Amino acid sequence: MSGAEWFGDRPGGLNRYFQDLFLALSQRDDCQVEGYAFGTPPEGGASWGPTGGGLMARMRSSRRGPAVDGAVLDRHFAPYGPGARSAGVDVVHFQGPWAAESAVAGQRGSGVALKRAIERRRYRGADAAVVLSAPFRDILCRDYGFPVDRVHVIPPGVDLARFTPAPERPGAATVVCVRRLERRMGIDVLLEAWVDVVRARPEADLVVVGTGSEEGQLRARARELGVDGSVRFAGRVTDEELRRTYADAACSVVPTLALEGFGLIALESLAVGRAPVVTRVGGLPDSVTGLDPSLVVEPGSAGALADRLARALDGDVPDAEACRRHAALFDWSVIAQRHVDLYCGLGA
Repeated sequence: MSGAEWFGDRPGGLNRYFQDLFLALSQRDDCQVEGYAFGTPPEGGASWGPTGGGLMARMRSSRRGPAVDGAVLDRHFAPYGPGARSAGVDVVHFQGPWAAESAVAGQRGSGVALKRAIERRRYRGADAAVVLSAPFRDILCRDYGFPVDRVHVIPPGVDLARFTPAPERPGAATVVCVRRLERRMGIDVLLEAWVDVVRARPEADLVVVGTGSEEGQLRARARELGVDGSVRFAGRVTDEELRRTYADAACSVVPTLALEGFGLIALESLAVGRAPVVTRVGGLPDSVTGLDPSLVVEPGSAGALADRLARALDGDVPDAEACRRHAALFDWSVIAQRHVDLYCGLGA
């Protein structure tokens, strides 16, 4: 397995997913797994070196690794890892359009073009691709020309031992949002919605967990809207702090505007027993539709988001037991088995 960075050094959805899948596969008796990424690895993992540095230098460093002749090369980030020719089976994980995400974040010109070229080269000729949701399957096939019959939709998993259930808190008035503070994450729409939420529920408060390039603008926007007194930007937190934050809340919210593969944080919230309100973007609806379709709202609509959050604060959400039961469908042991089935089906 080749990733980007180990989660302990660089928190983020892609790195969390890569590390947790590596650990889930490593715990199986029928798998021999080696995982490589930059940063400090968990037990059993390996590192190409420290995080940071230029893209081309990191690409060269990431070519180091064990011989994988006859084995599966399971690549989670297009730029990094050994060449596909050394693998018996070449599997790519498409967790999002890297070039398109960079363009949405404001990058232009040759940088975006280089990223797209790297992506196309890596995906060309792969034996199979794994995507987290049907919308990302469609993007991979439409924008990169990947054959649809070689794409496998496997959702992410959640660590039920890390995110343990918490008793319900009747009357809780906190909403938590865990996101990178970037343009496509929809935090600006959430702040606009929050004006109406606090008008209906003056005691409500919003906790925004995460960091990113838009933090300064979002703080300023909260002040402009007059809701800064009820909005707290918590920055980066540990897993235990995150669990406690979910536990103290009435619900969570994922207001993404574009390019969301699935949304691991929705599963984490469910595992703690708190329902997430999500937008109809990418794979986000897949995380809650089987639980309560009303938790899905249209992206970019501050009014729809405010209405659903106010209802959630009034108690109109699935209870903690139902949330935890739904999260169990995504336990990492279940998701790891689906990957093993895929590898074996490809002749590994």
